[in-house]
Order: sequence, then C-alpha cells, then structure tokens
Amino acid sequence: MLRLYSWNVNGIRAAHGKGLLDWIQQVQPDILCLQETKAHPDQLDSALREPEGYHSYWAWSTVKKGYSGVVIYTRQEPERVQIGLGIDQFDGEGRTVITYFSNFVLIGAYFPNGGQENNRVPFKMAYKAAFLEVCERLRADGRPVIFCGDVNTAHQEIDLARPKENQNTTGFMPVERAWIDDVVARGYVDTFRALHPDTTDLYTYWPYWTGSRQRNIGWRIDYFFTTPDLREQIVEADIHAGVMGSDHCPVSLTVSF
Repeated sequence: MLRLYSWNVNGIRAAHGKGLLDWIQQVQPDILCLQETKAHPDQLDSALREPEGYHSYWAWSTVKKGYSGVVIYTRQEPERVQIGLGIDQFDGEGRTVITYFSNFVLIGAYFPNGGQENNRVPFKMAYKAAFLEVCERLRADGRPVIFCGDVNTAHQEIDLARPKENQNTTGFMPVERAWIDDVVARGYVDTFRALHPDTTDLYTYWPYWTGSRQRNIGWRIDYFFTTPDLREQIVEADIHAGVMGSDHCPVSLTVSF
C-alpha cells in the first residue's frame, strides 16, 4: 500500500505555525505533495525543508517572492526528479515537480488561478495544455502517471456549492471545465469521483468569505488523477475536510502495487 496526500497549504510557513509538521507526524504519508508554499527552501528551517524520514524536492517562483511554489516530500527516493515542465514561462512561477519511481511517475502541480476579471485564464489554459502534453508523453513511453494538486477548476456542478452563480467565474468557466472533460475522455481517472460518484457537499477549498467554510460553501478543485492502467490499483481516495490550517484541505489516494 502506498498512501499519497496532496494539500494546498496557502503558505508553508503559515501552515507550519498551525501545526503542519505535527499533522505529517500523525498521518505519516508515504508521499506528500504541497502547493502554494510561497517560499524558497533556504527561507525554512531544516525540519520543514526536509522533515525527518523524507526526501524533499522543491519548485519555487523566481518571478515574484512569496508566490506559488510546490514541494514533494517522499519517504522513498525517486529514481529521477524534474523540476518544472521545461517551459520557462510556467517554470518561473514554480508550479511543477515531476518524480520518477520504478512503477509510476508522480507529478505535483499548482495550476494557475484565472485571476481577477479572468485576466489570467489564457495563461492558465496554456499551462493546462502544456501539462497534459507532458503527461501524454510519459504515457506514450509506457509510464503510469499519477498527477495531483490544486487544479483550480471544479469539474461539474456537483463539485461546488453554487454552480449557477459561478458559470462565468474562473474556476468554473466552460473552457476550464472542458479541459477536465478532455483529461477524462483520454482515460485519466478522477480518483475521488471514480470511487464516490454521487457524493455531494464534499469540497477541498472554501473562499475566505465570512463563514464560507462553516456553511460549507466550497469547491472541489484539488485532485488525484491516474492513468487508466492504474485504475485497478486504486484502493481509496478521500477528502479530509476536517483538517484545518489552510483555505484548502488535504486530499489523499491509496494505491496498491
């Protein structure tokens, strides 16, 4: 069994102050992917930079401090690690870490937000296209792929509390949702929805509006996807809505090899 977790922590230093390392110690994930770390590893103490028992691999923003950033903590050392997609316009924002293991490739990613007035939606869609191209190349090479992170898009109406009010809001615009349609059409498995097809009112992100989390006015925008060759290895996929410390909560995937 391999237990993988993904969590947008909305600032790793802030999450550290809210008990991130205690949570890691309690949960003991085999692999943990964090997004929106908003830090260069040199800014962190050693316990956070590389928690005991884990290897860590970081991508950080070089275009703006305190912005974006992802890290993968893993107990097993990967065979190879690639930081970024190999495309400067995306990699400068520190959005992607690709880790190669013997029987799968894991990609941790923080997809762009569409921005105020949807001004970054074209950039977001360009990243999505480039990201999927990388996944498809890995697939063509015969490598099973798991990708996870904050995709910043709710797929269907079941995936957010107020779909009708958000049809033209980034994160639920038709063009953004169509990308996930394409991902699924290519055979990728939305692991949570595959195992919980009819589950409602379970979200991974709640805006910082007054009471939105208490009233569960949320969005499911954090995912684990796998290529179809791993479908039979999926044991469980969960959303841990009770875990606090960010405006997102962790999601998890258990696979058996």
